[in-house]
Amino acid sequence: MSATQRRDLVLTAATRAFARDGFAGTSTDAVAREAGVSQPYVVRIFGTKLDLFLAVFGRATDRIREAFADVLDQGPFDPDDEADWARMGSAYAELVADRDLLLVMMHGFTAGATEPVGAAARRAMADIYSVLRRTGCTADQARDFIAHGMLLNVMLAMQAPQHVDEVGALAELTECAFGESLAMAVRGS
Repeated sequence: MSATQRRDLVLTAATRAFARDGFAGTSTDAVAREAGVSQPYVVRIFGTKLDLFLAVFGRATDRIREAFADVLDQGPFDPDDEADWARMGSAYAELVADRDLLLVMMHGFTAGATEPVGAAARRAMADIYSVLRRTGCTADQARDFIAHGMLLNVMLAMQAPQHVDEVGALAELTECAFGESLAMAVRGS
């Protein structure tokens, strides 16, 4: 296995571990066990747990930014056309169907009081916002798209689509938030 392949193996294992237990609750030892390597090996590749988390978080948010950029690269985007926003939303939905990616992203945003994580989260959000603004949309349209995406993240993280029968008000909010993609959200989680 090449060094790049070993690094990717550890990043993938770290993604699972951080998704499961968050930044504060995950040790480099837990990542090493998840990857099937020694803890000193993890430290040798990434340094500290913080450096490892930043790599995992950066990889997740880079995938989101790249997915949005790919939509723009596919051709013209009319910010007043719901079909174009639906394409952007579909690209995002495909990514957050990966529960580990979703949870790592959420853990990164909630660990923002740890300054290097907060700085990375702010930078990632700014980069994603910048890509959305490349559509020619207004600041309000970009904000609304991000806000809706964050609502979906929270609802997916708490598995709301799988539990719509438990609380009537949650069912209504879930159906409103996910619309026609509710069945896909239930299948994806």
